[in-house]
Amino acid sequence: MIGQMLALGAGAAFLAGCAGPGTPETAIQKEPFGTTPDGQAVEIYTLRNDKGAEARIMTYGGILVSLKVPDKSGQMGDVVLGYDNLDSYIRKSPYFGALIGRYGNRIARGHFTLDGTEYTLATNDGPNALHGGLKGFDKRVWAGSARQGADGPELVLKYLSKDGEEGYPGNLKVTATYTLTRDNALRLQYRAETDKDTVLNLTHHSYFNLAGKGDILSHQLMIPSDRFTPVDATLITTGELRPVENTPFDFRAPTAIGARIGQEDEQLKFGGGYDHNWVVNKEFGQLGLMARVTDPASGRVMEVLSTEPGLQFYTGNFLDGTITGKDGRVYPHRGAFCMEPQHYPDSPNKPEFPTVELKPGQVYQNTIMYRFSVQP
Repeated sequence: MIGQMLALGAGAAFLAGCAGPGTPETAIQKEPFGTTPDGQAVEIYTLRNDKGAEARIMTYGGILVSLKVPDKSGQMGDVVLGYDNLDSYIRKSPYFGALIGRYGNRIARGHFTLDGTEYTLATNDGPNALHGGLKGFDKRVWAGSARQGADGPELVLKYLSKDGEEGYPGNLKVTATYTLTRDNALRLQYRAETDKDTVLNLTHHSYFNLAGKGDILSHQLMIPSDRFTPVDATLITTGELRPVENTPFDFRAPTAIGARIGQEDEQLKFGGGYDHNWVVNKEFGQLGLMARVTDPASGRVMEVLSTEPGLQFYTGNFLDGTITGKDGRVYPHRGAFCMEPQHYPDSPNKPEFPTVELKPGQVYQNTIMYRFSVQP
C-alpha cells in the first residue's frame, strides 16, 4: 500500500510504503538535480528498499548516480562511480552510470546497411560510432515517474527517439524501468517499439567498485563463457568467436581481475586491458547468470543476470586519475569495472551474429539485473 505524498521543501517529494513495527520502509524520493544548458529541468529519484539499500537515478541519461548496498559488516557503501552534480556529468563523463542507446558499443566506421539503405552515424570513437553517437540516450532528458511495484520501489523513464536522430531510422518509443528489489538487486527492464525497420542494442554502463575505493584488480571474477569476440586495433569485432581456453580471457573459474591483465597478449594490448565481449553460455532471451564478482575485502558479491547474448566487460582502462568524482574522490586507473549485457559489438555489420533488427509490430525487451549479497 502506498502512503501519502509529503512535501520536503525545495521541490522535493517523498513517497513511503507501509512496513511493520521496527522494519525500515520502502521509499521513493524525487528532487530537482539541475538544468541542462538548453534549459531542461533534470530530476533525481531515490529508491530505497526495506533493507536500507538505496539507488539514486536521474532523468538525464537515465544515469545511476549512486547505489548503496551492505558489506559483510552490514555497513552501507556506494559501489558505483559518478559525480555529485549534473554539470560534471554534462561536462566530462565516460558514460558513468548511463543508459546506453540506440546502440551500445561500437559500429564500424559509423556505417551500416538495412533493407538496402546505407545509414551514416557520427564517428565519436576514432573511426567508429560508439554508444549511440554524439548525443545518445545517455545525454537525453527522459520523462520520469515513480511507483511502488510488486518487487520494490520503481522508476519508469520514457523517451521518444525521433526518426533520423543520430542517424538511426524510425521513431522509437523506449521505456526503461528501474526496480530496487527486496533482495538487494537493481533490475532494469527495457522495452521499445518502432514505426520503421531499425537496429537497437540497449545496455547499462555503471562503473562498479565493490570496495568503494582503490582499484578493482583484486576483485574475483567469474564469467560462464567458453568464447569471446576478439577485436582489431580499433576495438571492432573481427567476426570470430574465439575459445577462451588457454587465454587471459578464461574466467570460467573465479579469478582475480588483475591476475592476467598485464600479460603479453595482443587482445589485451588492443583494449589497454579488458574491453571485450564474452559469448555467455546460456540461452538467448532467457534471464540467466552472466557474471559473478566478489570483493574479498568488503565481502560484497555482485551477480549480473540478463536476457542478452553477450557481456561487455571493461576494466576502467581509460581512467587515469584526472577525474574527481563524488565526495572529492579521485578515480584511479582501473578504479572500476563495467558489466554491460548486450548484443555483440558491430552486429549490424556482422550478419553471422544474432540480429539486432527491430521491425514495426515487434516489441524489443531486455532485462538486466545487478544482484548484491555478501560472503563471510
